Amino acid sequence: MTVSTIKKVFPYPIQQVWNLMTSLDTYAWRSDISEIKVFNDQKFQERSLDGITTTFTITKKEPYRVYAFSIENKNMSGSWEGCLYDTDAGTQVIFTEEVRVKKFYMKPFIKGFLQKQQETYMQDLANALDKQG
Repeated sequence: MTVSTIKKVFPYPIQQVWNLMTSLDTYAWRSDISEIKVFNDQKFQERSLDGITTTFTITKKEPYRVYAFSIENKNMSGSWEGCLYDTDAGTQVIFTEEVRVKKFYMKPFIKGFLQKQQETYMQDLANALDKQG
């Protein structure tokens, strides 16, 4: 199992950060996906720009605190958890992703892939929050 964690503080209210990151209808701010398909309150799919479809099943959703789901696609499976904290500087987010690769030759590259993916998400989230003001 490979684990990657990223932390960042956004100078915005926790409600604003939560609402943006949990909205499955508003995803145009994400630079790494082309589509989100919602099946029900617990299950959705994202399609990456290179055509990989990933299925997410929500395992925990405590408003303004924790958002977590399981992850499954043809290359990996695992879990993602986002924790939010209200601070004097704004909202601190801590995202942790744990995955197991399905193809042995991907193992040396997965940590770097996860880190790049998390950095892209954080930058996209920062840009979207800045646009909202």
